Amino acid sequence: MKKFLCLIALSFLITTILVPFSSLADQSVLPTDNQGKKWRIGYVEGGPYSEYSDTFKATLRGLMELGWIEPTVLPDEHESETKSLWQWMAKNLKSQYILFVPDAHWTTDWEPVDRKTNRIKILKRLNQKQDIDLMMAMGTWAGQDLANSEHSVPTIVMAASDAVKAKIVPSAEDSGYGHLHARVDPTRYLRQIRLFHQYIGFKKLGIAYQNDLEGRTYAGLANVETAAKEAGFEIVPCFIPFIEQRPLGENYVDGVNCMKELSVKVDAIYIIQHTSQDLKNMPNLILPLLEHSIPTFAQAHSGYVKHGALMSISHAGFKYVGRFHAETIARVFNGKKPGEIPQIFEAPTRIAINMETAKKIGFEPPDDMLEMADEVYTEILQ
Repeated sequence: MKKFLCLIALSFLITTILVPFSSLADQSVLPTDNQGKKWRIGYVEGGPYSEYSDTFKATLRGLMELGWIEPTVLPDEHESETKSLWQWMAKNLKSQYILFVPDAHWTTDWEPVDRKTNRIKILKRLNQKQDIDLMMAMGTWAGQDLANSEHSVPTIVMAASDAVKAKIVPSAEDSGYGHLHARVDPTRYLRQIRLFHQYIGFKKLGIAYQNDLEGRTYAGLANVETAAKEAGFEIVPCFIPFIEQRPLGENYVDGVNCMKELSVKVDAIYIIQHTSQDLKNMPNLILPLLEHSIPTFAQAHSGYVKHGALMSISHAGFKYVGRFHAETIARVFNGKKPGEIPQIFEAPTRIAINMETAKKIGFEPPDDMLEMADEVYTEILQ
């Protein structure tokens, strides 16, 4: 009897050990084809922006980790735009399961007229040609344009500043449509401002933004106002002219002018996600701020820290965001409706800091701040 029981136990142990890893993994994210065909993915964005490119690349790496795409090194030259990256992917990425459709990438270059035209083209294709299985909608404009009942193609909204306040989704818990999913981090900007104030202790915080619903959403203004009430600091605005009323190139001048104006009024500045303050303009934006020893926090990511912002969230955070989006896409292709997948996701707080900027403005980072840093830069990239 003892021998029999030992054999049963040994058999159970061997069976457990030999269970394939895939059966222990999350079955809802495992690669699967579309009934013998590849899933076809399209993409739309309001225009080139560094956070969009970073989020997109992180999502691709997440899909590689999950086995949907064969691992490969993505090119580095596409810092703030995705159009040429998309074409590179269509030719070079290898996958048995998904296809990034070469002619299914739309960008409006931040032109409102082109935005309307593209929206009509995309909806027509989704409804008439019906050759796209999933849309990646990058940013607020893209999310707003596809968050509706005018189509039913699964749509994943990424990198929207505040999907709820931008009226892309009605709440963090509900996307409003079965075919829609938008990543929501309700306290993202609040956590940033709290962290910034914790280490800088500013009394007046400057923000340059467009003073309409869209502009206030991009600025995360509601969260900044909450932090201001908590900590007792003053928000000092500089209003940027409406983008619809000015050529795109003039936004860079608007951003620099606002930095000059704010640099003599405040003791800290929050650099937001706006075309006037994009990564390409950072070397110009930072000059008056360094001259007046103004500490800065970049809302978007650590690329700004390379170019002189004192601190921001590190690129490591994109890894977690990319994995979240990749798993969402995988679950959709495994039969889950986008609207059934949880939208709330908070990436771990890891920061980037520029030590040359700190030296120039007379700020000595405390040890606990450096312990939170995944990225420490020792020079300002021009």
